[in-house]
Amino acid sequence: MTPALRHTPLALALALIGQCASAEELKIAPTVVITGTRVEQNSFDLPMAIDSIDKTTIQEQRGTVNLSEVINRVPGVASAGKENYTQEQSLTIRGFGARSAFGVRGVKLIADGIPASTPDGQGGTGLFDLASASRIEVLRGPFSALYGNHSGGVVQIFTEDGPDRFTITPSFQFGSYGTQRSGVKFGDTVGNFNYTASVSDFRTDGYRDYSRSDKQQANFKARWMLGDKASLTFVGNYMHQQGQDPLGLTFAQLNSDRRQQGTSNRNLAGNPGTAEFFGTRRTLENSQGGVVFDTALSDRDSLRAMFYLGNRNNEQYLALNAGTQDNVTASGGVSVFDRDYWGTSLRWTRKLETVTFSVGAEYERADEARKGYRNGGTTSGAQALATVFGFRGDLKRDERNVAEQTGAFVQGEWAVTNDVSLSGGLRYTKMDFKSKDKFFCTTDGAACSGSTQSVDLLAGRLNPDDSGSASFSDWTSALGAIWKVTETSNFYANAGRSFEAPTLIELAYRPDGGAGLNFDLKPSVSDHYEIGFKTFLNNSTRLDVAAFYIDSSDEVVIRSNENGRAVYQNAGDTSRRGLELAIDSRLTRDIGAYASLTLIKAEFDDAFDTCLVAQCPSMNNPLVRVESGNRIAGIANKSFFGEVTYKHDPWGFNGGFEYRASGRMFGDDTNDVRVGGYGVAAIRGGFTQKVGGWKLNEFARIDNLFDKEYVGSVYINAGNALTGRYYAPASERTWLIGVSASYAL
Repeated sequence: MTPALRHTPLALALALIGQCASAEELKIAPTVVITGTRVEQNSFDLPMAIDSIDKTTIQEQRGTVNLSEVINRVPGVASAGKENYTQEQSLTIRGFGARSAFGVRGVKLIADGIPASTPDGQGGTGLFDLASASRIEVLRGPFSALYGNHSGGVVQIFTEDGPDRFTITPSFQFGSYGTQRSGVKFGDTVGNFNYTASVSDFRTDGYRDYSRSDKQQANFKARWMLGDKASLTFVGNYMHQQGQDPLGLTFAQLNSDRRQQGTSNRNLAGNPGTAEFFGTRRTLENSQGGVVFDTALSDRDSLRAMFYLGNRNNEQYLALNAGTQDNVTASGGVSVFDRDYWGTSLRWTRKLETVTFSVGAEYERADEARKGYRNGGTTSGAQALATVFGFRGDLKRDERNVAEQTGAFVQGEWAVTNDVSLSGGLRYTKMDFKSKDKFFCTTDGAACSGSTQSVDLLAGRLNPDDSGSASFSDWTSALGAIWKVTETSNFYANAGRSFEAPTLIELAYRPDGGAGLNFDLKPSVSDHYEIGFKTFLNNSTRLDVAAFYIDSSDEVVIRSNENGRAVYQNAGDTSRRGLELAIDSRLTRDIGAYASLTLIKAEFDDAFDTCLVAQCPSMNNPLVRVESGNRIAGIANKSFFGEVTYKHDPWGFNGGFEYRASGRMFGDDTNDVRVGGYGVAAIRGGFTQKVGGWKLNEFARIDNLFDKEYVGSVYINAGNALTGRYYAPASERTWLIGVSASYAL
């Protein structure tokens, strides 16, 4: 056993499994996935790291609100919230996506074949309806590059099919901090028509002060069979969430009262104002729908066509003091956008005796109206003490932004011999960004909306027309081979290149503080290398091991993150290297065990300069050096997830014990802010009864069983180490109780 594993919980799990000889013939069912090759295949036979989380794991004895409830069990993947719903949950795969200040970037999100990421690569896991999910697939490594503009991987959720007969399942949950969720799921099959729908309402007072949130969601899927060879699938999703933003805490605030709300300067004199004082909050609404047409053209050929459209609108109030907002070029303290998006794709697949390949093309477009307003009144300087915040003030920004992604790809598999097969693909992706500025002040001596300062051309105090455009394009590829060493063991290796253009959010703010998009940003390119081993230790135990190395150039990093604005720049080269292990076993018919371990080292290979405060660089705020060898912020150096489950059919009981651990990480790229590791446990259990046509279910779970105080997430590069609001403390011990009743006609 390697030194890295000698003292880990995973090593103990391996030892336990090795000593457990089941008296019965237990087998793990094959895991069928489609994300890896776009064709249904057993994940064991693919030359890539890909995992699937099943319906039972997703839905049973969990809140079914946040993806982090289940996704952290996958090696190489990390997800966390900031104890509020204004930021959405983070999601990283092999360290990609860690820098995101809002939502998810660097990872492709797909729901029932429809992108849940906009064309620029930005997305949110809040769109995923876990209550009606049949499975979640997670693809890591170079083959994810064949899905377009991202570097880390692909997360795809699939809604369950409707039941054979009409079934309705109302459910209710309640727990700590005023948390409650009510929902209903129903579905049916009528002839050639099958459907399922889910509606839910979630509310919580939040663990921290000023963190009340609510979320309403609806998800629908219907499939109409057009004879024996064709089908039409309709999908629709609606999500509305709003919440108070308690802001991050400084180190001193974390130690004095970890449940308090954060503060920011309310005026130029540095007087602090709480999050509630600024009215920091966010309202997000997203609705989308699409149709997928599948048909078999012949015994060998199939065709798939997809079209979708949607709308996403957002309003967020930031903790910006009046003086900062008063600047002629400032964008205000209220960020508002209304984004329409749509896309289409076409894919043809041919299956021959030893070769299967697909050829396809995709187009996606997002058309965004983005505006900025003052948060509160228009007074500045010493008078800012009297400013009232928390409402839309004067207009400070008005622009129309368009992002387009066009791609074409070919992907295939060749069974060279009975024991060796090759998989690979090639993709061309082109990204186009356009911005039309509708807000500018260029008349000397004239007033500028939202500012008490007049335009002064001699002093350079003006807001010019910042319209512009940028285009990025690149070829991405992946190639892998798998060798069947024995009937129960496969060795594989792969390599590939990914392409990651900046998102509209990353382009949103310029380093000089001016209005308009930051068109100086360039895409980052990553070369991926991976080797892995998949084996069945016995009929009921599967072990997966993967080692990877990733070399990236022009890494997009945060230049400054102050007053709610993250400004980005390109750094030099970075590297990520790591080891991932997962083991899944049925110890007996009633006892199961699962464990995963991730070790990762993500660092900067080149030094670069960054800012720790706003208005940098200047005489008082100089640039700060990030040295080569520094660790990339927001990426824990190791993580572990373990679970032991038990069921007793005569009682209708099932339950489990979970343990999740994370190693240390840094809160900033200078590595001045260090966040310690943690380990937390959870226990759950419940009963199921059948009474007539009803199936009743009750459960209870306790998270953070031993009431540990820890920082669950960080605000990356959030200012200087002394005053930066880096810390988002996780909740202490919480409980959740749920009941559901399913009735089938």
